[in-house]
Amino acid sequence: MVSYKLTYFDGRGAGEICRQIFAYAGQEYEDQRLTDEQWEESPIQPTPNAHHRRKASCSIPRHVSLPCSRVWHQRENSFRRGSTRPYLAVKLGYTEGDADTLYKTVYLPAFKKHYGFLSKALKSSGHGFLVGDSLTWIDLLVAQHSADLLKREGESLFDEYPEMKTHSQDVQRIPQIAKWIEKRPVSDW
Repeated sequence: MVSYKLTYFDGRGAGEICRQIFAYAGQEYEDQRLTDEQWEESPIQPTPNAHHRRKASCSIPRHVSLPCSRVWHQRENSFRRGSTRPYLAVKLGYTEGDADTLYKTVYLPAFKKHYGFLSKALKSSGHGFLVGDSLTWIDLLVAQHSADLLKREGESLFDEYPEMKTHSQDVQRIPQIAKWIEKRPVSDW
């Protein structure tokens, strides 16, 4: 019998989507969560480069879901790797700066560009999913990201994209996903 083990940091991060895929499929697996110290000592590190670690942690869902690649690349290029980092670094206390100014001049334009693209994809699918007529890993990824944004930035962020808020809520209400979210360890990230 095949057994699965997911090794990732003790937080949601990129590993969360793999966990949600396992939950949705009803697949048992070992959820090994490493502290930063354990990660530094771990022989499984693919590379010390954080960009490659992120790519590796997302390779499982990307491998099984190639039709989602257009939405994935848009997310990576316009929001995650985009200009949102300076705002987030200040907001989360990693660097000093004017969070309000960065929010208005950097974060909000990147959010609108990204969520405008996602909203268009959601509307053109016509089925309540971002790609096709059934749940994909990109729906899980975007729904979790949206839920995190709603919690961190507030509901008014989604005033122009109410369908994206609804998408997040609908995906996270899927019984297997809702059950996982209810029982998963609490994490800020």
